[in-house]
Amino acid sequence: MAVQDERFSLRINGSAVRTPIALASMAGVVDAAYTLARAAHVGVTFLGGFSIDEQTLEASRQMAAKGRSEFLADDPIGALRREVDALEGTGIIVGLNLRASSPDGLLRVARSIGPSVVYEIDAHCRQPEMIAVGAGEALARDLEALDAMVAALSSEGLCVSVKFRAGVAEDDRVLARRCWEAGAEILHIDLMDFGYPKIREIRNTVPLVLIANNGITSFDRMREMLSHGADLVSLARGADQRTLAGLDAAITRLEDEQGWYNSPKQLCRGGDIRSLAFCCMPVKSCPLIPTLEKIRMSRDRYIALKQEAVHETALEGGAQTCFGSLAWCCKTSSPCMFRDITLQQMGLSKREYMQAKHRLSDRIMGEVFPPRPVS
Repeated sequence: MAVQDERFSLRINGSAVRTPIALASMAGVVDAAYTLARAAHVGVTFLGGFSIDEQTLEASRQMAAKGRSEFLADDPIGALRREVDALEGTGIIVGLNLRASSPDGLLRVARSIGPSVVYEIDAHCRQPEMIAVGAGEALARDLEALDAMVAALSSEGLCVSVKFRAGVAEDDRVLARRCWEAGAEILHIDLMDFGYPKIREIRNTVPLVLIANNGITSFDRMREMLSHGADLVSLARGADQRTLAGLDAAITRLEDEQGWYNSPKQLCRGGDIRSLAFCCMPVKSCPLIPTLEKIRMSRDRYIALKQEAVHETALEGGAQTCFGSLAWCCKTSSPCMFRDITLQQMGLSKREYMQAKHRLSDRIMGEVFPPRPVS
C-alpha cells in the first residue's frame, strides 16, 4: 500500500497531490468554506473566480447587478489572503482563479500572497462584461496578452495554471504550446462537448499537468479522461459529497491495484503518446510508425531510447517475451502468457510492472518534449 500523499506520484507546486480530483472555480461559490466542506475527497481546489483589478471588478459589479453570483470585496488582496489562510494545513493544494485585464493586477496579488498557491489565469469566463475588458475568454483569442500574463507570473517563480474552454481559440494546440513556452505548468480544460479526443490532442502537444473539466461525475467518464492524457479531473456543479467520495474511492482502488492510475490506452487502441511505453518493436505496419513520424523520432532512435531507458531495470529482462525484453511488452489489461510467465519468474507483480512502465513513459516523454524553450 502506498503512502497516501505519494500514492499517485503526482506533484503540483512542490506538493504531493493526495487524490487526482480537483474543485473547479465557480464565481461567488467556491471559497475556503466550500472547499472545507468537501476536503476529505479533493486534492486540489481552485478558489474563485476572483476579479482583482478595477476593470474586472467593475465588470463583476455589472454582472452581479444582473443577478450573477460574484466575489466582490473592497480589499481583494486581503480577502484572498484570508481564503488561503483558512485552508492552511488541510493538505489540499490551493489555486486562485484570477480574472485580470493586464499582468500588473496578477503580479500585485502574487507578490502579496506568495508562492504557496497556484495562480490560475482565467481565460474561461464568457460573460460579455468580462470579455469587454480583455479578461476571461478574450484571452483565449488574444494569445499575446495571455502569453504576457503567463510569463509575468512564471518569471516570479510561481506555479501557473491556465483555464480555458476548448474550441474558443483558433487552435487549442497552439494555445497549449504557447502557454507551455511562456512558463505555464498546468492547463485546466473545460471540454464542453469535445470529450476525450481533445485531452488526447493536448497531451500529444505539451508535457504539462492536464486537468479535465466539465460533466465528469462518473468513474467511467473519469477513467476515460485519465486514460487519454488527463492527470486530474475537476468538478464544479457536480461536486457533491457522494460523487466526490465515489470517485476518490474508485481511483484510489485502481491505483493500489494497478500501479498507474492514469495509464494510457495502448497506441493501437487510440492511446496518447505516453503509450509508446507499451509499444513493441517497429517491425510491422501499425499506428506506431505514423506516430514516430509525427513526433519526428526515427525507428532507430525509438529502439535505442527504450533500450537505454530500461537498462539495469526490471524491464530489461524477459528473454521469453516476443522481442526479448519487457521494454516491448503491452499493458497488463491485455492478455499475454509470455509477459505474465516472465513477471512470475522474476517475482515482479503486475503493479510493479506498471509502475516501471510509468517511469519508462516519463523517460520517453522527456525526449519528445525536451526542456521548454528559454526566452
